Amino acid sequence: MSAERAAAHRRIAALRAELRHHDYLYYVAAAPEISDEQYDRLLRELRDLEQAWPDLVTPDSPTQRVGERPLEGFAHVTHAIPMLSIDNTYSPGELREFDARVRKALGDRPFEYVVDPKIDGVAVSLRYEDGRLVLGATRGDGTTGDDITANLRTIRSVPLALHGRGWPRILEVRGEVYWPRPAFERFNAARRAAGEEPFKNPRNGAAGTLKQLDARLVAGRGLAFQAHGLGVLEPPLPDVTTQTELFARLREWGIPVSPHLRTFRDIDRLLAFVEEWDAQRRGLDYDTDGLVIKVNELVLRAVLGTTARSPRWCIAYKYAAEQAETTLLSVDYQVGKLGTITPVANLAPVELAGTTVKRASLHNFDQVRRLDLHIGDTVTVEKAGEIIPQVVAVDPARRPPDARPIAPPPRCPACDGEVAQDEGGVYLRCINPECRAQLVERLRFFCARDQMDVEGVGEQLAEKLVAAGLVRTYADLYRLKDRFDELVRLEFAPADAGRKAVELGEVRARKLLAGIEVSRTRPLARLLAALNIRHVGATTAELLAEHFGSLEALAAADEAALQQVEGVGPEVAASVRQFFTSSGGRHILAELRAVGLDPRQARRAAPASGPLVGKTVVVTGTLARYTRAEVEALIKAHGGKPSGSVSRKTDFLVAGAEAGSKLDKARALGVRVLSESEFEALLQSE
Repeated sequence: MSAERAAAHRRIAALRAELRHHDYLYYVAAAPEISDEQYDRLLRELRDLEQAWPDLVTPDSPTQRVGERPLEGFAHVTHAIPMLSIDNTYSPGELREFDARVRKALGDRPFEYVVDPKIDGVAVSLRYEDGRLVLGATRGDGTTGDDITANLRTIRSVPLALHGRGWPRILEVRGEVYWPRPAFERFNAARRAAGEEPFKNPRNGAAGTLKQLDARLVAGRGLAFQAHGLGVLEPPLPDVTTQTELFARLREWGIPVSPHLRTFRDIDRLLAFVEEWDAQRRGLDYDTDGLVIKVNELVLRAVLGTTARSPRWCIAYKYAAEQAETTLLSVDYQVGKLGTITPVANLAPVELAGTTVKRASLHNFDQVRRLDLHIGDTVTVEKAGEIIPQVVAVDPARRPPDARPIAPPPRCPACDGEVAQDEGGVYLRCINPECRAQLVERLRFFCARDQMDVEGVGEQLAEKLVAAGLVRTYADLYRLKDRFDELVRLEFAPADAGRKAVELGEVRARKLLAGIEVSRTRPLARLLAALNIRHVGATTAELLAEHFGSLEALAAADEAALQQVEGVGPEVAASVRQFFTSSGGRHILAELRAVGLDPRQARRAAPASGPLVGKTVVVTGTLARYTRAEVEALIKAHGGKPSGSVSRKTDFLVAGAEAGSKLDKARALGVRVLSESEFEALLQSE
């Protein structure tokens, strides 16, 4: 080795060690010693040396966080240990009930609880082998997630190599990726300045960011990671007996954990802390809607075990949604992708859960009538899930004498077309098929992440594309490359009133076109979900796609053939058939074929065994321990087929709180109805 190369090797090693040390101080110890400018200077020196000596570059170098090319798609990862959900509780009484269950199960064995904030982020798993990060994955359905290693490597608080020593050969860390509010606000300010639609909230923004196929887009957004638990640990750590001891080790190894961790042996003191924390949590730089309470002793967790979905040794305490009073100033109307006209309240600005709220959903005109809303009323507003503001109550005693009742609009507020009430329903709809507001909403929906996943097509851009006549059909998206010059010159209102309008520009236009081209690779189920067929959501679209395999086969199917698909009843079949035989549906399909869009989908292999194999399961109402996506994934994992409608082919109806017409129909048809607990017991009977 030449003297020059040896010197470069030593300096590279020293710089890497120094940068890792400063990452540890910044993200784990919360005690930075140098400025961002000084850190960047060290990183730049390392990058220059590695460019001069490329054979000295290693995968865990701080310069190697971002790859050079986008991925073609995410591979699936099967979790060696399932990533279970956590049961929720909403009152001190329910938390006492949890404590009583734990104490009864453990008998006289002493234990303590460990408590830390419940970050409103995206659950991920990090796998380290011999101290090096080798895999990062999303939670997915708890059993299978997506391999997002390239994106997680860009997050500076995720160590590429473990710090210190003494770590096991395999270490799987689980935690939350979140978007710190300062970084989120900076990023949104830049989007507004560029004429782009800002993200609605940090949690959804973080989830969308982690779905990017180009890690370079993730790197500049400032996401962060914090660990809250473990998966695989090989070999075990015999001298670690509690989570607090385990977290102390994680900190030593450079993995961020909560600095707010507390332990309690007494439920009364724990409840006092729960009450105190409600105010303290609002000073954090990330969103949190509660606390996670766990038994601290690892061996006792094994004694308590798990249910089919969640551990018995932990629970999440969620705070009630924050409410505030304000004045209803006026009501606007939004027109949705199916023509649904939704009333939206304009409010006197009020601070709520850390943000200023000026608008809130009124859902539908039945809700307006139930609340007896008048312009000028004093109303109570809360954030559902601490994200979406909604009006939940009105104080008629404080109503001003000149308050005017809110009436549904006689014609469409967007196009002045005719409106009609759903037969037997609560929604008022615009029935003009040429309504521009509907086209804008359909375009946004088509491009959304769970459909064709074309990034950047938000409300502003969709409105501009439609207004400029660049997009009149879904297929027109795929023709935009032929109108590049017009696309580049699309103008957006500036963030500041005193500035000139902002053009889309070549960089954003090329990025948009690249995203549109990538969307050609989406499977048939995603396209079906994107086509806005009434009664066809993601689950039904997947069932249809896996059964028919192509648009041609699906379009040729009559209602009888459609009802052969498990989970598709007469109402859904009629809606699908109506779409594919209507002039509008036939035109959409012909247009998509003309631009080369004709996705296929193979059948998914069904589980060989399970308590729900071959069974069709419908879920209705609100479940206490599952989101709709989680329960449908659980049904599939046990061999069942989730469906959105009840028919004679339905085997089980899982009924939560406020179950409605589906429950009545199931009883009339003799379908077996299960409570949430009975459903879990059925899964455990396997």
